Amino acid sequence: QVQLVESGGDLVQPGGSLRLSCSVSGSALSAKAMGWYRQVPGNTREFVAQMTAGSQKDYGDSVKGRFTISRNVARTMVYLQMNSLTPDDTAVYYCYAKVGSIVIWGQGTQVTVSS
Repeated sequence: QVQLVESGGDLVQPGGSLRLSCSVSGSALSAKAMGWYRQVPGNTREFVAQMTAGSQKDYGDSVKGRFTISRNVARTMVYLQMNSLTPDDTAVYYCYAKVGSIVIWGQGTQVTVSS
């Protein structure tokens, strides 16, 4: 069983930076890919970034060049470094892990970009 716990969400000013963390427990090593989605209330979830077990990284068009996904060697932590934040980045950010045919989700962490 995989459990995901996000942290790092906060209120930040436009142009600022923030790093989100996702703690992975359970069958972490079995995850073939891990990443982040985000959601604004009333909207569908938007893909943000993903990193596969083979270290391939993919990003959503709206965050390319500004966000960076990474993980620790043990694959028990996944990070999302967010730079040049704008109010459009305001959302709840969810960590996920693909374990076989199952997608496990965290509870989300709120990021608010506002002056």
